Order: sequence, then C-alpha cells, then structure tokens
Amino acid sequence: MSLVEVEKVLIVEGKSDKKKVLNVVTEPIEIICTNGTISITKMDELIDELFLKEVYILVDSDDAGERLRKLFKREFPEASHLYIDRAYREVATAPDHHVASVLLSANIDVNAKFL
Repeated sequence: MSLVEVEKVLIVEGKSDKKKVLNVVTEPIEIICTNGTISITKMDELIDELFLKEVYILVDSDDAGERLRKLFKREFPEASHLYIDRAYREVATAPDHHVASVLLSANIDVNAKFL
C-alpha cells in the first residue's frame, strides 16, 4: 500500500483557523499553522518542503494577517492568496459558508452543505 502525496497545502495563522478549514474541506489538504509569525529558518524550510506543491495562503484580514501575507507574497510569489471578507476579519470566526466559498473559488473541494 502506498501513501498518496498531498499536493495542495494551505497556510493559515492558527489552530482555530485550521479547525475551521478542516470542518468544510472534503479533499486531502495539508494545513500548516504559522501561529501568527514565522522565523526566517522556518520560512526557508517551508520553501524547500513546498517546492512543486500548490500553496494557498489564507490569513486574517487584520494588520498581523496582512504583514504575514506580505511576507508570503515575497517568499512564495507563486502561492495563491485567498481572502476572507473584511467584515468577518478572522478566518476562525467567519461563517462556514463563507470559508467554503473562498476555498471553492480556489478549486478546493468543500462539503456541499456549506454552499
């Protein structure tokens, strides 16, 4: 039996964001939490680890999230950036249907009950 390599990777800020995403997705996707910040060493490791994978960035619509997004735009220019509506501010507190529609727009399979 061989393991299936996960080709899609979603980078979020925290564990509550990861939990929210796991609640709505239906396809295998690796979710990496930055815990709001990321060191240069960890960023270098991610660059090596995520080479040839589809990388998506989903961070909060606040100052900390925007700083993190700017860093990822510089270090991962090929990554796709997904945006939560500013009205919700945080991934973790956005309604499931909104998170599902954001993920679906990036061709990430989600549970149809959230659409």
